[in-house]
Amino acid sequence: MNFSNKMLRDDALKGKVIVVTGGGSGLGKAMTKYFLELGAKVAITSRDLDKLKNTAIELESETGGICLPVQCDVRHYEEVENMLQQVLKSFGKVDVLLNNAAGNFISPTERLSSNAFDTVIDIVLKGTKNCTLAFGKHWIDSKQTSATVLNIVTTYAWTGSAYVVPSATAKAGVLAMTRSLAVEWAKYGIRTNAIAPGPFPTKGAWDRLLPGDLAQKFDMAKKVPLQRVGDHQELANLAAYLVSDFSAYINGEVVVIDGGEWLKGAGQFNILEAIPEELWDQLEMMIKAKKNK
Repeated sequence: MNFSNKMLRDDALKGKVIVVTGGGSGLGKAMTKYFLELGAKVAITSRDLDKLKNTAIELESETGGICLPVQCDVRHYEEVENMLQQVLKSFGKVDVLLNNAAGNFISPTERLSSNAFDTVIDIVLKGTKNCTLAFGKHWIDSKQTSATVLNIVTTYAWTGSAYVVPSATAKAGVLAMTRSLAVEWAKYGIRTNAIAPGPFPTKGAWDRLLPGDLAQKFDMAKKVPLQRVGDHQELANLAAYLVSDFSAYINGEVVVIDGGEWLKGAGQFNILEAIPEELWDQLEMMIKAKKNK
């Protein structure tokens, strides 16, 4: 079976304008590419404008679509509002907000500073709130008849998970917001859904989460009943469906795509209990070294 096959017909997102936060790399980039292939115009945002520009050039070349890079730190509401205005100026409207920007790292919670905890909360929960509120206000005030918010959460949003407590806390908040707004904003034609991915390895995020040879020692595929990790196109297929008109009757849902992982054992990073104290010291040094590069 070829898990990288594309699911929807080529014009499935034709005419739609989609904003993807954290769209410059990893899963955000993979989803953006498929949206472009399906005919959407896409704005990608993050703090790193150079990376965004390079990604936009690459994806436009590969897909023939239109990709707009817009610098934005989702932690700051005024930057989100400015980003929204830039997208409206370029494309005239926005149909879909994909809240994908995230921050995460592994650590025993007692080792975290208050600032480290806040950093994850601010990007994941506050950033998602900022974008959702700004875009929602625009859609409601402009009386746009239909719009979609799609949030990327995680299965430990409801199970919890040791060693990623800030992320679990923030993602749980995003999940509650997803379900709450699905009811409250449905009368405005705004659908709100979420995807909870299991292991979908990406270079940047997984190097931070499992630095050095830790990825080999803690093979995530072994925790998945299907005995493999996810292919990026599989996630892109699901995201494209949920932002398309084909899913018009899906609202307030969180769709798990993890090969059965969470059912097998709650808490994606609970296996890190096996790491001895002295190895945590080494891991901290490796993670800090990567940050300082």
